[in-house]
Amino acid sequence: QVQLVESGGGLVQAGGSLRLSCAASGSIFRIVAMDWYRQAPGKQRELVATITPRGSTNYADSVKGRFTISRDNGKNTVYLQMNSLKPEDTAVYYCRTAWGSTDYWGQGAQVTVSS
Repeated sequence: QVQLVESGGGLVQAGGSLRLSCAASGSIFRIVAMDWYRQAPGKQRELVATITPRGSTNYADSVKGRFTISRDNGKNTVYLQMNSLKPEDTAVYYCRTAWGSTDYWGQGAQVTVSS
């Protein structure tokens, strides 16, 4: 069983920065990839960034060069540093992982970027 808890969302002006954190329970954190997804109102949930257990990363084209995903295996935590935020980044952000055939999701963190 894995529990994921996000924190760090909020309201920021365009051009500003926020850092999201996702704390994971359980003993498998070190051996699973971690993802950040987001879902804007009226839109489908989309993959934003992924980090493998060894730290390799991948990003959606829309956030490349602005967002950075990282992980601290000692703290069982994954981060999403978001810089140069745009109004179109407004969404609920979720962290996710998978183990076997089960997906685990956090409760979501609201990020609102004002113009």
